[in-house]
Amino acid sequence: MRRLITLAVTLGLLAAIIVGARWLWIATHVAAGYAAKVTCSLALNSGQDAAQVYRDYVSREIAPLGPVLHVAVSDQDTEASALGLLRVRAVYRRGLGCTLLPDGSEDGMRLPHGVDLPRRALDATVPWPDGGAGPAATAPPEVAAAIERAFREPEPPDPQRLRQTKAVVVVQDGRLIAERYAPGYGPDKPMLSWSMAKSVTAAMVGIAVADGRLALRESVPVPEWSAPSDPRHAITLDQLLRMSSGLAFDEHQGAINDVSRMLFTKNDMGAFAASTPLEAPPDTKWSYSSGTANVIARLLRDSFGGDLTAFVRYANERLFDPVGMTSAFFEPDASGTPIGSSFVFMTARDWARFGELHRGDGMWNGQRILPDGWVRYVTTPTPAAPEGRYGALWWLNAGAPNDRAQRMWPGLPTDAYAARGHSGQYVVVVPSAKLVVVRLGLSIPDDGSDGTPELVADLIRALR
Repeated sequence: MRRLITLAVTLGLLAAIIVGARWLWIATHVAAGYAAKVTCSLALNSGQDAAQVYRDYVSREIAPLGPVLHVAVSDQDTEASALGLLRVRAVYRRGLGCTLLPDGSEDGMRLPHGVDLPRRALDATVPWPDGGAGPAATAPPEVAAAIERAFREPEPPDPQRLRQTKAVVVVQDGRLIAERYAPGYGPDKPMLSWSMAKSVTAAMVGIAVADGRLALRESVPVPEWSAPSDPRHAITLDQLLRMSSGLAFDEHQGAINDVSRMLFTKNDMGAFAASTPLEAPPDTKWSYSSGTANVIARLLRDSFGGDLTAFVRYANERLFDPVGMTSAFFEPDASGTPIGSSFVFMTARDWARFGELHRGDGMWNGQRILPDGWVRYVTTPTPAAPEGRYGALWWLNAGAPNDRAQRMWPGLPTDAYAARGHSGQYVVVVPSAKLVVVRLGLSIPDDGSDGTPELVADLIRALR
């Protein structure tokens, strides 16, 4: 009996060591991928000091594994290595930003030299939104005070809790009335979306549906689900957009969850997300999923025969340039799929244009950019989502059907909706106040304490 007990304990310890070693290996790979990709994007897309970005943001995001990593940045790539055992690269390409290479190799990467497509130029003397000029007048004192509070760090100081607001842009009734930037940032700096990218992906889907490239209510042509016997075969694009497809995807915070492994260890993020099984019948469960957004992004790319250049041209010509969002671009993965869940870059003013496009029901200077009814569609609550908080790749403040007091941002009107991303990225649209507010930052932790809902409420009161 003692021998059996000893053997069982030994086997248990061995299994725990194996599981622990596997967890540590995956977590280190995720941390290295995060360090390489995010440092590359913030340094080479946004022009930030790489050492400062790593110290003030990236290392905190990947704690406690930061000290085991060595990160080197050049003008063409970023490399993260761990104890000589792991090497991950992110390479910068013109027109495409930074692409993660989890194994460090460029073999098989789509468009290794990037794209060089013409973009519309804005006249710097013409007022926003048609040109590149800033606010025509000084912000009203109450507005300036609200923005000042948004940039202020909480008291008492806490190095583990930082707002790190980098940009605020305020638009009322189509006019740019105020903006402010942190040192090192400005109106010409493209800035990271994190999950605000999902709302941009939704806009691209709307245009593609109007053009007949995709069908909203039909099952989607995902190769992994092509067999009629596959329980995922009947999933529709509408169910994917509404996060009610029933697909299993772990979006909870953690070093080795599905979203971390997808974004920072995989060459083909759409394929990884499409491989997940069904955990509930479609339309019966709402579950936020970045994987779902990348399945959609791959569908968009595949509607062009897998041609990334053709997709980039389409995005530029049909959405970004007509609205004056001339800094905007999707970053793709190594397989050539735009990372529709998490990586779109554009300036804060262009994020404001994106919000204003939606406040205007998809119209821009008399031209219809988004199809008629699309804004109403993406801002209609998903039945399975709690408290009416989600539409189609947009966050909503609608409230519970029988109790509008139960809403995500109690201090804001129920018609408010937002593109929202990790670390406090927001484009908030409040139609009843004719207001669009952009708040971008590198907030830590990502727990909703960045102050954005309070900022928007302050601005509504100031402009009433």
